[in-house]
Amino acid sequence: MPACQSCGKELQGEFAFCPFCGAAVAAAPAREHRKVVTVLFCDVTGSTELGERLDPEALRVLLARYFERMQAIIERHGGSVEKFIGDAVMAVFGVPVVHEDDALRALRAAVEMRDALPELGVEGRIGVMTGEVVTGTDERLATGDAVNVAARLEQAAQPGQILIGEETLRLTRDAAEVEAVSQFAVKGKTDPIAAHLLLAVHGDEGFARKLDTPLVGRETELRRLRDAYDQAAGDSSCQLFTILGAAGVGKSRLAAEFLTSLEAARIVRGRCLPYGEGITYWPVVEVVKQLPGVNVDPAADLGLRSLLGEDNAISKEEIARAVRKLLEAVAADRPLVCVFDDVHWGEATFLELVEHVADLARDAPILLLCIARPELLEIRPDWAGGKVNSTSVLLEPLGADEAAAMIASIAELDEQTRARILTVAEGNPLFVEQIVALVEDSTGDVVAIPPTIQALLSARLEQLEDAERVVLERGAVEGRIFHQGAVQALAPEEPHVATRLTALVRKELVRPDKPQFAGEDAFRFRHVLIRDAAYDALPKSTRADLHTRFAGWLQGHGTQLVELAELLGYHLEQAYRCRVDLGLIDEETRSLGVQAADWLGSAGRRAFRRNDMRAATNLLERATALLPEDDPDRLEQLALLGRALTETGRLDLAEGFLSEAAEGAANARDAGLAAEVAVDLCELRLHTMLSVSHRQIEATLAGLSDVLETSGRAEGLSNAFRLSASLAFWRGDTALALERCEQGLVHARRAGLSAAEIDLMGRAVTGMVEGPTPIATALDHAEELSALTTGTSRADVVLLAQSSYLQAMLGRIDAARELAGQAAKLAEELGLTILRAIGVGRVIAEIELLAGDPAAAERETGPSCEALERAGDWGHYGSLVPCLADALLAQGLGEEIGERIERAAKGVIDDDMDARIGLTRVRAKLLAGRGELEAALRLALEARELAESTDYVLVTGRVLLDVAGVFELAGEREEAARALEQAIEGYERKGAIAYVRNAQAALARVGSRPVGPPSG
Repeated sequence: MPACQSCGKELQGEFAFCPFCGAAVAAAPAREHRKVVTVLFCDVTGSTELGERLDPEALRVLLARYFERMQAIIERHGGSVEKFIGDAVMAVFGVPVVHEDDALRALRAAVEMRDALPELGVEGRIGVMTGEVVTGTDERLATGDAVNVAARLEQAAQPGQILIGEETLRLTRDAAEVEAVSQFAVKGKTDPIAAHLLLAVHGDEGFARKLDTPLVGRETELRRLRDAYDQAAGDSSCQLFTILGAAGVGKSRLAAEFLTSLEAARIVRGRCLPYGEGITYWPVVEVVKQLPGVNVDPAADLGLRSLLGEDNAISKEEIARAVRKLLEAVAADRPLVCVFDDVHWGEATFLELVEHVADLARDAPILLLCIARPELLEIRPDWAGGKVNSTSVLLEPLGADEAAAMIASIAELDEQTRARILTVAEGNPLFVEQIVALVEDSTGDVVAIPPTIQALLSARLEQLEDAERVVLERGAVEGRIFHQGAVQALAPEEPHVATRLTALVRKELVRPDKPQFAGEDAFRFRHVLIRDAAYDALPKSTRADLHTRFAGWLQGHGTQLVELAELLGYHLEQAYRCRVDLGLIDEETRSLGVQAADWLGSAGRRAFRRNDMRAATNLLERATALLPEDDPDRLEQLALLGRALTETGRLDLAEGFLSEAAEGAANARDAGLAAEVAVDLCELRLHTMLSVSHRQIEATLAGLSDVLETSGRAEGLSNAFRLSASLAFWRGDTALALERCEQGLVHARRAGLSAAEIDLMGRAVTGMVEGPTPIATALDHAEELSALTTGTSRADVVLLAQSSYLQAMLGRIDAARELAGQAAKLAEELGLTILRAIGVGRVIAEIELLAGDPAAAERETGPSCEALERAGDWGHYGSLVPCLADALLAQGLGEEIGERIERAAKGVIDDDMDARIGLTRVRAKLLAGRGELEAALRLALEARELAESTDYVLVTGRVLLDVAGVFELAGEREEAARALEQAIEGYERKGAIAYVRNAQAALARVGSRPVGPPSG
């Protein structure tokens, strides 16, 4: 309904001046919109021959009849003729107003046009295509690829044929009967066009509603429906029950569940149509035709005959009375349930008829069950108002658990896909149904929005007043949650934003929400897809302007927001992208790109500092893509992006970005940055290049440290010492590793990098766990450090994991499992793929092996090894495979690990003692299990010799246990006992009570030393 632009009052009729405030009522200027429409081209074939055969006047008359007939058919189905081109007709369904069934209307029109052509004495061909176009331009024509494709489909069709495009078929798949035809190439298009030959159109809907899906939830609504029926049947009354709800929320499914439970009732159905001739009484006629013949009084009989098509001068009141008398007569036999679907499309006369029956029916058990969208209350606010025999229920979306249960009842999907569907569908059963169907039909794992849903939502928004639409679109620019002040800033010409927002709340499109800014009112779109539909309708030129203006508003109002930099970067980035898409590569566009990159880069750096690597990679990748290649900030961001990608396990990408940063730094003669990036490349290649030696890396780091010191790059120096500490640790010198951590701490503190400082301290804890530091001391250090962390950092993952291992060694398995689970969850949340695999996965496996559950250890290390394989991290892979081997060998599944051991061994270098020791000892165990005891003993002793060259306590203890096992198999019980005693001594000094117990149990089995209580 139009409204006064001055006072905002709705105007029920056409006025030159507002009857409320007296202001002149001006026609709203046309606004450009992007919308999905269906384009139809129809062309007369053989027109040249017609021109030769017919007199020019006869040809003109023939073509005039042809154009008139085609236009009448198109308009009857709700389309608009855009233009006549020679003897061709171009029509658009969705202009000026989009309908949810535009594609189906176009197909119905096409079939009727095809069938009408022979009557006119001509042959023709038709092409139909659905797609996004721009409308409302000065030229008043729809423009877009769909127009071109529809024309090409028409040209490719044979006389008498209708060819339709893939998108049109997707919207009408349950109504269109088609045959596939060969794809054909079109000049100027990269891919060939898929076409389908339309044979016929069946039914009223483009996609069938599934009513056999198990009903989840809705117990309260179902009970109220049954109560209404019981009352009608119990006291022979007429009850009016209305189920209201948004499209797809489950109104028809609820009704179907109720109706199947009725045994004694007679059930009849009628459906309101959205358009067409004779639709006023269409649902009533459907119902009357389903009822048995009964005797009614002569006046009612006359009214019914008039309803069914006899030419009688009968008023609508008399028809309403006739229908009421018929329903009363039929219900005298048994309860009658009249179901009227899509009542929001009902004409006023039909709605009055339903209310007439509800008001005046007497002594007859009748349930009038009406199914409608909330729009019904917009066109008839007093629907069923004041009736004591009337009930209305509003169906809300399903809860998360209910929606999950519905998905499970439809298809078997992986957890990630289920979660994405739940997020997108937001509890709407139809959306769940349609998205699941699309996922099952697609080859990838992308959860796309089906065109059927887009059509539903677009049609809903087309019903809004222009001022309401403007407000909704401005809100969509901000996002799912938006603020009244922002809308007002983006629509300064609209004086009644608050009034419009109230109307949108009433229309179930938005709802009030908690504001993020003081003194503001906030609103949330009822469904994220409503927001997307409103936003997608905006032309890109308008989007660019609105995003830029919103960023300005946000900068003044969002100073307290933690995510301000990220939000500003996003909106400026969107403005930049829209202008680029339109080919506007000018100074303004470049400036927007640089501003967006500055904010995104700032947000990316902050995400990196807090170890949120998923966010960091996303933000930094977008920032670097916006900056010119010669921008100095881009090189810094490339380097940081490479580090973040390394942490997430995307090592190939990390290599590319770091190499680009290194080359750029060299070209810019920035020695400090070049050295800093070189440190990062050293760390990366340490895990991916099998020929790189730790000692080579150490020598390189020494030279880089001098450059970093000279350049004043404290962060780079901190990173260099952190990497050097890791090398010392892997070499088996935990004391040196702790010393290098301390050196790195000096530079981290000098740079003011609290996160790097805490990270180094966390790495020191790892050295304490594996080295000779007593468990009690290591635990105290971990607890002290925990007081300094944020609870959501990389260091927290390390601390949780190492603390869990310390607890396990003290015999506290339940506490250990709890801490390890927290570490795994946090690592996954932060996107720390490599750390999750080696730093957490290995610890969990060690805990489970200590607890005597090798199957659980295998379940953890198997996927972790696969993650390292996918990342190409062969350095860490060599350290984790022995743990998987322990788990499999303990279950008698040694043959399954041999290939992985050999693959890992190829990537191990001489000075990676952790991996060398682990792989050597599990090779010994594997050979021992095969009975090759001589070779097994040789490898076991080699592993012991390697372990004794380090200060690893836990690794050495594990090797000694394995050596004892090989000696025992070989019958060398004294040597086995000696190895076990040596292991116990080391474990006791460490305070590893659980390992002491295990070793003592093994010693008791060998029989050399009595078992006593473990010390510590």
